[in-house]
Amino acid sequence: MTGAPNRIMLAAGGTGGHLFPAQATARALVARGAEVVLVTDSRGAGFGNDLPQVSTRRIAAGSPQRGGALGKLRAGFDLLRGYLQARRLIRQLRPKAVLGFGGYPSVPPLLAARHLKVRALLHEQNQVLGRANRMLAARADVIATSFPEVAGVPEGARERIVLTGNPVRAAVAAVGSKPYPRPEADGRLCLLITGGSQGAQAFDELLPDAIAQLPAALRARLDVVQQLRSRDRAEVKAIYDAAGVRAVLQPFFDDMPQRLTAAHLLICRAGASTVAELAAAGRPAILIPYPFAADDHQQGNAEAFAAAGAGWVLRQRDITAASLAGRLGELLADGDTLVQAAAAARAFARDDAAERLADLLCGDGNNARGVNKEAAA
Repeated sequence: MTGAPNRIMLAAGGTGGHLFPAQATARALVARGAEVVLVTDSRGAGFGNDLPQVSTRRIAAGSPQRGGALGKLRAGFDLLRGYLQARRLIRQLRPKAVLGFGGYPSVPPLLAARHLKVRALLHEQNQVLGRANRMLAARADVIATSFPEVAGVPEGARERIVLTGNPVRAAVAAVGSKPYPRPEADGRLCLLITGGSQGAQAFDELLPDAIAQLPAALRARLDVVQQLRSRDRAEVKAIYDAAGVRAVLQPFFDDMPQRLTAAHLLICRAGASTVAELAAAGRPAILIPYPFAADDHQQGNAEAFAAAGAGWVLRQRDITAASLAGRLGELLADGDTLVQAAAAARAFARDDAAERLADLLCGDGNNARGVNKEAAA
């Protein structure tokens, strides 16, 4: 099917890990004069006022990984219904290409694109190919990856890999253009803790107790900014107050770029967007991968970041408050190590990831920058 030369369809699951890179790519495409349509499911909020030029269409989708036999049956029905909806949508809009960012809502549009002979591309944010992308990899014309090595790519699909990086939000990318705030002897130290929505209780319970065990001289210099989701704020504030630690506690920060700018060190999970934003901002981190992530993909993300010299990986099952206090104390007391890790994090970034994806979508598929046929493991 011959498509409209400047119309691109992006398909993404409803979580930020899928929508953030889709939004950054959409921005790059709009800047080139492309007409962009986002396809997602009922969970996907779209891009809102950030990109009013991008229309959002919703289709049915479901995960066959949940809900037992009945849940799998329902998911299969939803995916079939979504496929028929996506097929009608593609026939109506006639996009030049369809790019899926993972999550099961991307499955119907990519399958429909292949059946209608429209270019179908995948983007994988993680170091391990996600389950939805694994279903589609054999059918995709291009598999764009965020890491130099990606596990789980089918053997026959490896020659179609292009290393692009993972696009990040413009406001976060702007943090990396500013110098890292080198810790000064006896100066303030800012520790930013973002636990995310998954497994937040482990962070909320463990970290205040660990920080309270730091040496008194270090606690007196410390500013903690913590995303607190599951534990009573007054209870945690009392722990920090008793330890002489200044703390800002919120369930969500809507000014994350500003928080990143001030941070000397982070403690966080290792989702794909988190790792990409750490790199773009040039901030070192202690990464504690969510242990129940599908295919343990956060561990792979974290190890790649740490191997670049940008951070340190701790397994949640191995951590105690005392052991974390010891590691955290060593890092906060060593400004040179933090500066080196910040530089390594910045070097790990791929600032042109959105432009690389736009190249793939707007070009003929044969002239993309950054082709890397060794990106599968």
